[in-house]
Amino acid sequence: MVRKAPTVVLVGRPNVGKSTLFNRIAGIRRAIVAPVAGTTRDVISYSVSWEGATFDLTDTGGLFGATTDPLHDLVVERGQRALREATIVVFVLDGVAGKVSADEEVAAAIRAANKPVVLAVNKCDDKRSRAGLLEFYQFGIEPVVEVSAEHGRGIGDLLDEVVKLLGSKPRAEVDAAEASGVDLDRTRDQRPEETAVAIVGRPNVGKSSLVNRLLREERVLVSDMPGTTRDAIDTVLTWRRRQFRIVDTAGIRRPGQVGRSGVVESVSVLQAKRAIDRADVVVLVLDSVEGPTDQDAAIAGIADKAGRGLIIAANKWDLMKGGGSGTSKAFDEELSRQMKFLDYAPVLHISAMTGERVPKLLEQIDRVADARRRRVPTGELNRFVEMVTSAHPPASKTSREVRVMYATQTNVAPPTFVFFTNVATTFHFSYERYLVNRLRESFGYEGTPIRIQVRARRAPRR
Repeated sequence: MVRKAPTVVLVGRPNVGKSTLFNRIAGIRRAIVAPVAGTTRDVISYSVSWEGATFDLTDTGGLFGATTDPLHDLVVERGQRALREATIVVFVLDGVAGKVSADEEVAAAIRAANKPVVLAVNKCDDKRSRAGLLEFYQFGIEPVVEVSAEHGRGIGDLLDEVVKLLGSKPRAEVDAAEASGVDLDRTRDQRPEETAVAIVGRPNVGKSSLVNRLLREERVLVSDMPGTTRDAIDTVLTWRRRQFRIVDTAGIRRPGQVGRSGVVESVSVLQAKRAIDRADVVVLVLDSVEGPTDQDAAIAGIADKAGRGLIIAANKWDLMKGGGSGTSKAFDEELSRQMKFLDYAPVLHISAMTGERVPKLLEQIDRVADARRRRVPTGELNRFVEMVTSAHPPASKTSREVRVMYATQTNVAPPTFVFFTNVATTFHFSYERYLVNRLRESFGYEGTPIRIQVRARRAPRR
């Protein structure tokens, strides 16, 4: 059984710099940072190692304090749940603003949770913050560490205090493993391979509801208000001894709409596109009631261009009248018309609300992930080439006949094939499509783009 890593949770009122601190410690820009109170809504986690200790660092939305976010009550509920489940709490305060009443409310919530605490006074690169530092000792919480998340000052001291509170357990486990002759690197290599899955789509199509249904818990915040999800939230799910990293993303709107909505959504959309780039499989969630739209096709095009495996999940199927074979056939025909370039992507009619056919989605993700990494032996591939080119040879742009001499698979994820011909040429897009379709039928490349390249065979040296 895999032991769950301890959790270090960053808490504080809105806009004290928790997300900046999270990004600084994690070493990546995972949490969105903006000078707007209430920017962070969901709970974001990232695995961190320091001085032999490994823990999950968790960023939360601001607890208490002034914010105009209409979902603030739900944000606080998620933050308090993270607080209850924490191993250690890092109480983040704004050294420039000094101690305010909302900080007292957060301190009371931390005391009620009865967890070990480190008090981190942020923005301590400013003279005003250092002058007012003593007032934070009134909370009666120690240790107190001065940090500047923006400039990286004091981060090592903060992590040292966290590791002290974690105790010697992480180091002791390493020593015990070494004493027993266990090869830790080999053990890590033997862990199940992780498949990154990005859940993408337009705002309010049910992405977060689908993630919660897959995880069987209220992991991400759900609301009827479009744009609820801002950060790309990822969680590991173990299913049939396979690990999936499920990433919930912000809804992707048309560029013109994003520009009018401000910097927070712009960064959210950028993170969603980065999640696609990092994914093995992309699940495009559609609203079955609204039907496929041009923006759905545009999002799918991003995944296709990136070479990611793709599954289309038609959500809210429980709201479709009848929902029988006739309804699904009509929907799929419209989908095929709207997204002709995605004929390789399997379509599932699901309901995140009722759970209808959601388990089949995991099975489909697993199949597509395997297909994307599938490699065809060279001998088998060239027997295939001989068969398909004999039945349908490539057309020539000149009077000279074009013959495919042989082919080889040069890459996986996505599967990439190079066809060597007797003359320098390129295939007409219709012939390339013919080859792709035959490859897909013959070798089971379900749900993955296939790349075709053409090169002239080199003449042998004399």
